[in-house]
Amino acid sequence: MVRIRICLSVVSALCASALSAAPALAQTPPPASKPAATAKVDVAQVKDELDRLRREFDAMRRAYDERLAALEAKLTMAGETPAAGPAVVETAAPVAPPASTSTVVAPQDPAPPAPQPSAVPAGSSKVFNPDMSVNGNFVGVAGQNPFATLPALQLTEVEAAFQAVVDPYARADFFLSASPQGLEVEEGYITFTSLPAHLQLKVGKMRAQFGKMNTLHTHGLPSVDRPLVTGNLVGGEEGISEPGMSISHLINNPALFLELVGEVYSPTGSVFEGAKRSALLYVGRVHGYRDVTDSMNVDFGSSVAYGPATVNVDEPPPPGTTFQTTDLNKRLVGVDATFRYRPLERAIYRRFNVRTEFIWSRQEMPTEAAQEAFGFYVSGEYQFARRWFVGARGDRSGRALDGAAIDNGGAAFLTFWPTEFSQIRTEYRNIRFAGGERANEFLFQFNFSIGAHGAHAF
Repeated sequence: MVRIRICLSVVSALCASALSAAPALAQTPPPASKPAATAKVDVAQVKDELDRLRREFDAMRRAYDERLAALEAKLTMAGETPAAGPAVVETAAPVAPPASTSTVVAPQDPAPPAPQPSAVPAGSSKVFNPDMSVNGNFVGVAGQNPFATLPALQLTEVEAAFQAVVDPYARADFFLSASPQGLEVEEGYITFTSLPAHLQLKVGKMRAQFGKMNTLHTHGLPSVDRPLVTGNLVGGEEGISEPGMSISHLINNPALFLELVGEVYSPTGSVFEGAKRSALLYVGRVHGYRDVTDSMNVDFGSSVAYGPATVNVDEPPPPGTTFQTTDLNKRLVGVDATFRYRPLERAIYRRFNVRTEFIWSRQEMPTEAAQEAFGFYVSGEYQFARRWFVGARGDRSGRALDGAAIDNGGAAFLTFWPTEFSQIRTEYRNIRFAGGERANEFLFQFNFSIGAHGAHAF
């Protein structure tokens, strides 16, 4: 519309200039070298050209007015208020209507059909055709490990994801995991995003919001394996993943993003397990995020998990005595922090992440005092080229049922991304177990995916 106004203003200015110049041309005597008949012919040609320009200008002006009126009528039918604007284009000088009746009408675009109230929105098709993806994780292992459980070559997991926005107020996410142990629902929940008081509710089976590493799926890890503290205290690869409900409240301000999370689950996993219906698992988390600069940010949080657990004992109780092995209280407390650096001018070539997590565990025992264990890891990852990453991790952790048994380890890994949908990673891992055994292993991983896989928690 702005472009049309500019064109009309230019045409009007040219017409006004030509009109002002016409009398001068008529009064100026023809050159001596030209006859009078030739001068009269030139003036007639100029007048004809001006008449043609006036007719074309009036035709363009009428077409513009008609299209503007049609647009206002459509907006009125749709229940909207038409934008304020002049219906008639102001010109630099008024132009008299042409004497001739012949006009040239500018071609008009066909008007689009009026919207039908009963039409189905295009986005509603996502309910029946969600975003689907499949991710495969292939791992190979070479070396010595007295507690090795992985074969030399194995497709450890295939994850199928189905994600869609149900309506403007909810979305659904389902993740099916197929492994050598069978097929299971790794996560499957619906999220209500528009509850009162800025609350958000999730219902289904999901990974508990405890720490950072527990919330990550296998293909989202920065290394081939998980840290020792995750395996010893938080359930390893399976982690804390239970059916339940999670409610969160977001506090967003320019200085700090803060999230408060409260969750309740029915414990049926390897970390927490309850024999009674009333035995529930409770998880709470406070998560904060802050931008330090345009290139740096920090992410920190604190988590608590409390619920029943089953303790398996190797030796039977003394004759004549009994003790309880189920619904013994277990408590986990964790603190995590992440620092990210990614310069904007070199975002696809350089980045640096440092992450750490400290976890404390307290497990009641059947016949002795409760066992307390502590563990942590520190890991870093640096991108030194467009598709290349190098990283390292240090581990130290006690065991849930024997806090005095300390395992120490370290790992170094190198990652190459051939495409955005696949990655190749190699890792060297060294572990010194509490009993004196050692593990020296070389691991390699091929991670590949197809389809639109939604982003996980940041």
